[in-house]
Amino acid sequence: MEILQIYFGERLKQLRVKHNLRQADLAKIFNVRPATLSRWENGIIEPDYLTLANISRYFNVSCDFLLGIG
Repeated sequence: MEILQIYFGERLKQLRVKHNLRQADLAKIFNVRPATLSRWENGIIEPDYLTLANISRYFNVSCDFLLGIG
């Protein structure tokens, strides 16, 4: 599970930066605290499945891509 967290955090940050969003902006979009988003990007915690699906839809990428398995 640890490996997936690293890939997810890296991919989320790449997508956020590519779309010129600050952590605070993206946190607001997904209705989480900026600290939560930071923890996602640093691989400390993972979002729940529903939030993962919402992130996938928002950036128009697959959940597999976000998790680094596709």
